[in-house]
Amino acid sequence: MQYFLDNIGLVLVACLSGAMFFWAHFGNRLRGVKEVSCPEALQLINHKNALVLDVREPDEFKTGHILNSKNIPLGKLKERAGELERHRAQPVVVVCRTSNRSNSGCALLGKQGFGQTYLLKGGVVAWTKAGLPLEK
Repeated sequence: MQYFLDNIGLVLVACLSGAMFFWAHFGNRLRGVKEVSCPEALQLINHKNALVLDVREPDEFKTGHILNSKNIPLGKLKERAGELERHRAQPVVVVCRTSNRSNSGCALLGKQGFGQTYLLKGGVVAWTKAGLPLEK
């Protein structure tokens, strides 16, 4: 017990890093966000007619995006979600540059009743590293 009291800073850092590790690996599942890899996303796009929703800013989108993706910036997604109404019954793959913003986009769409939302793990960066094409 004395060791913990003498090293409270180290103990707190260890607990905090453990919590961050846990959240990084299980946070999306706890929030109901389903993650897919690039090959899994391709399967959804090609065989289930999934919509690819790019939540990056328009300038980022113009530098290169997944073929036939729809761009709605994350900051405007809540107000523009009605544009996605006709896609409610089909899978929606949400993508950004590295999958940080798309996390929030998936959670927001899930709250609005989109039951088949998927986060592209690694975002456009992973898509490019997998050798998959971007449209400009």
